[in-house]
Amino acid sequence: MKLPLYKIAAVAFVILLLASMIEIGISMERGKQESTELSRWKLKWVTEAGADQGTSPPLGDQGWIDVSSSDLKTGAPGKIAAVWFRASLPPLGSHSAALVNKVYGSKIRAYLDDTLVYSTTGSEGLNGSKILIPLNAPKAGSELYIYSEGLDGHPGIEGEIRIGSYENLLNLYLKQDLMDVIIGGALIFLAVVLGVCSIFLKKELFLSGFLLLLIMLSSGVLMIYYSPYFSLVLGSKSKWMELFFDISLFTLLPSFTYFFEKLFGSGMYGGVSRLRKFQLVYSLFCVGLSVLNIAWSYRIDGLYRMFTVDIAGVLMIIQFLFLLGHALRYALRGNVEAIIFTSGFAVFALTALSELCLFYMSGENYHLYWWKWGIVIFLVSLIVIVGRKFAKNHEQVVEYSKELEKFNNDLQRSEKMEIISELAASVAHEVRNPLQVTRGFLQIIGEGSDSKEKEYLQLAISELDRAAHIINDFLTFAKPQTDTVECLDVGGELRHVAGILLPLAKMQESTIEIQLEDGLYVKFSSSKFKQALINLIKNGIEALQENGLVSISAWKSGSHVVISIRDSGEGMTAGELARLGEPYFSNKTKGTGLGLMVTFRIIEAMNGTIEFKSVKGKGTEAIVKLPAVKP
Repeated sequence: MKLPLYKIAAVAFVILLLASMIEIGISMERGKQESTELSRWKLKWVTEAGADQGTSPPLGDQGWIDVSSSDLKTGAPGKIAAVWFRASLPPLGSHSAALVNKVYGSKIRAYLDDTLVYSTTGSEGLNGSKILIPLNAPKAGSELYIYSEGLDGHPGIEGEIRIGSYENLLNLYLKQDLMDVIIGGALIFLAVVLGVCSIFLKKELFLSGFLLLLIMLSSGVLMIYYSPYFSLVLGSKSKWMELFFDISLFTLLPSFTYFFEKLFGSGMYGGVSRLRKFQLVYSLFCVGLSVLNIAWSYRIDGLYRMFTVDIAGVLMIIQFLFLLGHALRYALRGNVEAIIFTSGFAVFALTALSELCLFYMSGENYHLYWWKWGIVIFLVSLIVIVGRKFAKNHEQVVEYSKELEKFNNDLQRSEKMEIISELAASVAHEVRNPLQVTRGFLQIIGEGSDSKEKEYLQLAISELDRAAHIINDFLTFAKPQTDTVECLDVGGELRHVAGILLPLAKMQESTIEIQLEDGLYVKFSSSKFKQALINLIKNGIEALQENGLVSISAWKSGSHVVISIRDSGEGMTAGELARLGEPYFSNKTKGTGLGLMVTFRIIEAMNGTIEFKSVKGKGTEAIVKLPAVKP
């Protein structure tokens, strides 16, 4: 079974991410096994950070507190300006290093005994970033000191500190957060590709594609910015980079709600539409506030963070819960897109909600991590939904093309029938009368002729009879309905016609099988109805080979009587099926096609429809639907 293109794209995207994750995970695990984790530390708080603080490690053991690596998150006792960390290093060779998982502060310094080996004084500082401290040929018993100033409520260091070779730790340092950049870059690349493809879509699909582009692009930028790997590349994040983060975040939120609205509507009482409009206004306000904060040299930083971090986080939680509830409501109604959306969104919403709660409960010290995997799963579900819309639109176009082709064929056939009907009505009577006179005189002449002349005259009479039969078909086509209209028992009519044609079937060494429901009635002329049935059943019999079968069945479907006449003959191609009912088109050697043309006309006069299904080499089925009446 061939998978649709959008499913192949989604599967390929997930496989590539998993392959990258596995390779990076193996490298990270290898790097951890080849390094040593420092489990015990000493900590010393600094109440005032003067200009000379951090220029050299403090002497003596006074004021140092023993802590473990799991206790490094211990809060400061009161108002603290800086903190010192000290640990004894194991004996290592040359080209060694220390990898610190998270470091906070505007000024960070590291000493090996009393030698400065690492220093940063970036104006923006480090906010939960990793640092790699080179240790040049440490001796047994060497002490590592780390000074952190400008803590902003953080203890300076969080998480594990590993000691090992510089090469292995650098590899671990680079790859530990590389997955964020890979995922973010992949999303940005897909967004660009989607943007190029969206140009060629029509308006209703273009909007869905453009909204998905904004969601993917914003998510990619957020992942790359939020990754500690980004700090490694730039050294520190400037306030202008925070503006890109704000623009991405406040583009994502209204775009996501609008995408939801385009999929499932405005919701109860227009709630989704109102949320989208509110988010758009709030997002523009927050982006404007971010620009204003930068322009005023961050003098309104507290107000800016209140609106863009605290209030925005609460609004995000409300948005997730609101849209998740609506998605569940649509999913319970059996909407396939809603089920896909709900599944992906539930994973994303639960991870995002959990991490947002942990973030605020920890005093904004929690490092958000799992949300990116939730958003990857959710974006895959969005790709599947948009892909389904594209596929559905394509199917509608194909279906419309088929209907248009059928309409054109019906129109051409109707025009042909109209012309033939007019010709038949105007010519048939005038032609039939001379034929009858000619036939009569030929019979008189034949009575006094010898045997040889009689043979020729008889041949001429038979051809005149054949011409008269064709003219009768034209007359029936021109006016199929006679004045005698009655309620007909479909079962009785079919059995009568089958009895008439049974000898013809036996001559073909074939059989006729009948399966009929009782109580089927239609209203029309009995003779014309039988003529239509005879034409259909006779065609089926003549198409049979030896030991063939014609199956006749009838049943009631709603307000219609359905008659099926199926044969096991040679069948027809699609091109031959399309020409059925045209005058002078026939698969029989001496056929004129007028019999089936008359049949179409009779069924049409009965306000019914006729449809043919055929497979070359397997047979043909004629399905007639007629309005049912009560006896």
